[in-house]
Amino acid sequence: MHELLIAHIKKHSTTPLTVADIEGIKKCFTLKKLRKRQFLLQEGEVCKYFAFIVKGAMRKYTVDEKGAEHIVALSVENWWIGDRESLTNSTPSKLNIDAWEDTNVLIATKDDFVTYVSPISAISEMLRELDYRHALALQKRIGSNISQSAEQRYYDLASTYPEFVQRFPQHIIASYLGITKETLSRVRNNAVKK
Repeated sequence: MHELLIAHIKKHSTTPLTVADIEGIKKCFTLKKLRKRQFLLQEGEVCKYFAFIVKGAMRKYTVDEKGAEHIVALSVENWWIGDRESLTNSTPSKLNIDAWEDTNVLIATKDDFVTYVSPISAISEMLRELDYRHALALQKRIGSNISQSAEQRYYDLASTYPEFVQRFPQHIIASYLGITKETLSRVRNNAVKK
């Protein structure tokens, strides 16, 4: 399992990992298996882990006062998931994070991450690159939600992240896009007709 994480770090960093770095990573990250619908984090809890998805699919969402879910993020293999605000500030999370499929994650506590992994140059480089990519993706998503039609948002998602459309059901995709499932159904039906 750690091999996938190590390969991910190497992919996003030009700094080589030493044998000691790899041992630190293995000490820091432990395997956690989640069944479908099992929570990694529930609203009101303090986030305790950084999580790297080895296998499976997860979603991060809020639930409004009417019980409707609002998808904040979708994540699959080789993606990170957690609530950075809650983890960093040790405050109760406003988010829920659960497994949409049976999922294996490698988790690290904040203290273990600081002790074993933060000093590793390759990790720092990877985190900077991933933060940069995340900021760009978030800016694109916000701009898309403000200025694009539902159809354009769906096509962008399907072309950028086809695995999301294949692995998550229509109601989750609709929530992620900020549209109703009826609108998404219409968009998909129009795509089939074209």
